[in-house]
Amino acid sequence: MHSNSKSESYAAAGVDITAGYKAVELMKKHIARTKNEGCVDDVGGFGGCFGLNVAGMSEPVLVSGTDGCGTKVKMAILMDKHDTIGIDAVAMCVNDIICVGAKPLFFLDYIACGKNIPEKIAAIVGGVAEGCVQSGAALIGGETAEHPGMMPAEEYDLAGFSVGIVDKKKIIDNTTMKAGDVVIALASTGVHSNGFSLCRKVFDIDNNPPSLYEPCEALGGKSIGETLLTPTRIYVKSVLALLEKVNVKGISHITGGGFYENIPRSIPEGLGARVRRADVKVLPIFDLIAKTGNIPERDMFNTYNMGVGMSLVVAPEDVETALAILRANGEDAYLIGEIVDSAELGGEQIEII
Repeated sequence: MHSNSKSESYAAAGVDITAGYKAVELMKKHIARTKNEGCVDDVGGFGGCFGLNVAGMSEPVLVSGTDGCGTKVKMAILMDKHDTIGIDAVAMCVNDIICVGAKPLFFLDYIACGKNIPEKIAAIVGGVAEGCVQSGAALIGGETAEHPGMMPAEEYDLAGFSVGIVDKKKIIDNTTMKAGDVVIALASTGVHSNGFSLCRKVFDIDNNPPSLYEPCEALGGKSIGETLLTPTRIYVKSVLALLEKVNVKGISHITGGGFYENIPRSIPEGLGARVRRADVKVLPIFDLIAKTGNIPERDMFNTYNMGVGMSLVVAPEDVETALAILRANGEDAYLIGEIVDSAELGGEQIEII
């Protein structure tokens, strides 16, 4: 297809367009895993096509989300491990979409790199495809851009966006939330994709990359690098299963800003969340970050997910059903607090006691 497409002049300037063609060929086996009923054509054209099925919906609404992986990408580069960072890129988008109650339909990625090394790009896209499989989204397109002179040859950045769909009447509506409702936590797999600039500073990673590979007793013998690169958990399928059976009044994806920024985003004015610190299953990596960096607990809860990747609010009478459904779908789900009148919190929308 591209046998006659090459440019010696462009290659001399640092861009090898034939490498891009090879990368696409290597990607195809990964992309094929993500195909769902909406896929219309193969990746490679000028636009990704998706057939929209709105059967059974009275007023379908499209919901979109876009994000990147932050400086977690730097960790992947330092460790020369590129097959999971794509999961993070997908997770950061689809976990946002599910907070509205929408089912992800498709995903597109964007990779900017200093030099297009086809095998590396294919590994990155392989991770993206895995994230799409986990969330039920189709990978219908993307872009890889070679940027010589803007970044070193070994570096790259990864971002993407996803589109989902929900019937308007089923959009998560926090207007029914009231004092006495219960906050459920869904356990995270680790740091997920936020706060890595602080991680790198705390562990002096940029100046001491070998430290990433050293086994750490506090992490059960795992290395800091392996632990930090653990992919973000994707909660889509378990939450969709829950929404079929339970009236969920609010959902928060715990990302940058931690508890203090994200939990209040799903709570209406006049109400707040009282979280019981003792009930939060804080993962060892967060204790290690706090101890090594001498970071106050307030800052930890305002930066990291602390072991809680997502929070949900349900009525007290729905708690047992919700926990059973979430656990049956593989989640470590447990209670961490309740909704109260914000006047009890001094006008704030969250208190960790």
